[in-house]
Amino acid sequence: MSETQSNVAEFSVSELSFSIKRTMEDAFGYVRVRGELGRISRPGSGHIYLDLKDDRAVLSGVIWRGVASKLKIQPEQGLEVIATGKITTFPGQSKYQMVIDALEPAGAGALMALLEERKKKLAGEGLFAEERKRLLPPLPRVIGVVTSPTGAVIRDILHRISDRFPIHVLVWPVRVQGETSGAEVANGIRGFNAIAEGGPIPRPDVLIVARGGGSIEDLWGFNEEAVVRAAAASDIPLISAVGHETDWTLIDLAADVRAPTPTGAAEIAVPVKAELMAMVDDRSRRLNSGLVRFVASRRTELRAASAALPAPQDLLALPRQKFDNLANSLERSLIVSTRSHRSDFQNLSGRLSPLLLTRLSTKARQDLLNASERQQRALSVAVTHKRQAFEAIAARLSPGRLSQQATLGQERLGGLGERLTRAYVARLAQEKARLDGLQKLLKSLSYKDVLARGYAVVRDSDGQPVRSADAVASGASLSIELADGLLDAVAVSDSAAPRPTKSKKPGSIKTEPKSQGTLF
Repeated sequence: MSETQSNVAEFSVSELSFSIKRTMEDAFGYVRVRGELGRISRPGSGHIYLDLKDDRAVLSGVIWRGVASKLKIQPEQGLEVIATGKITTFPGQSKYQMVIDALEPAGAGALMALLEERKKKLAGEGLFAEERKRLLPPLPRVIGVVTSPTGAVIRDILHRISDRFPIHVLVWPVRVQGETSGAEVANGIRGFNAIAEGGPIPRPDVLIVARGGGSIEDLWGFNEEAVVRAAAASDIPLISAVGHETDWTLIDLAADVRAPTPTGAAEIAVPVKAELMAMVDDRSRRLNSGLVRFVASRRTELRAASAALPAPQDLLALPRQKFDNLANSLERSLIVSTRSHRSDFQNLSGRLSPLLLTRLSTKARQDLLNASERQQRALSVAVTHKRQAFEAIAARLSPGRLSQQATLGQERLGGLGERLTRAYVARLAQEKARLDGLQKLLKSLSYKDVLARGYAVVRDSDGQPVRSADAVASGASLSIELADGLLDAVAVSDSAAPRPTKSKKPGSIKTEPKSQGTLF
């Protein structure tokens, strides 16, 4: 049979795929597409893969790594954007896609909607709470400024600080616009907080994050979560000075103080040195004047108090008179006391003659001898009483008496043993009769006798009795207990079982024995 001839040209898969690719690129070229961002993927290669969609279609898009690092805004799901690029195909998957060279929000409304959503999220985490905000130091020694080193903002801040109160200023250079501005500002805030106290670089007492005015797209870096979280986590009090007075960003809500302009931030951070000096001079004059008035007032009060006090000699006149009277009476009192003590001594010395001492010593010796004799007689009587008591007890503890008591105890123990044996035999017979009665009752109530009359007990796989045929599913394992053993079986439905010769009631259980009906 000959092959069918045709004038249609043949293409390889690659030829057709790349021809379609060239056609698509030539037909559309450079396009701008408006839509909502759907799925967004960021693999390790650095490229960004996303979907642009509306209510009727989805367009795949890719942003190459070099372009992704220069985007003004980062793609976020749900954001309405305008993508600029070219339409091409991906022959490896037979799909078309858009290679995006630029991405911008579809008007300020989209950015504001995203900003409000992010604001609600961060506020819900408590990053904008008033109780988290700290007071600024009244006179900082070092100020850290996070801003662009080449713009007019840093010059305005330095000029304003120099006019008001020249102090040490540290500048952390960052980009304040563009793709990397948010990350650089966040790193600057964290970097100042990482400076240790007492190190070679002084730690700032106040931080200022500053930028000039601009559109919402220009200020978008200060709305990023990384910047807001870094500002809220800063241990150093932070002043936000981003944009003009009418501009606002999320860092303004997280900062401790918001300044209307960068120059206003410098005015908030440091006082005017001349005003401080004038205030110190004024308070010094007021202090000196008050001190002079205080000393004069106290001197007047002291003079008035001293005039009301009596003279020193008048204060000592009465005590001096009392002292003289006591001194005069002291001599007479000493003479009278000495005479009284001499009379008492003489009376006592007459009572302490040697004859009296001898008589007292003889009487004491005789009393001691009498007490010794009484003690010996009492000891003899006590020993006699103890000996008699011991002999009486010894007579009661003779071997014959002990042997008699042991014999009586053995006879009593033998009688108790016989009584115990008779009681044990009687109790054993009583319990045996009770057990026989229970055994007869158990036999009369047991289902074993029922099985012996030709009945059987059917149990399921859990060993529970089967009380209804409806409770058994087809194919369920069953166990049938007969009077002489157990039989394993499987339940079958009415449709699967052989048609019986006799009719059975609906719902009856049909079984197929296992292991050829072997009983175990």
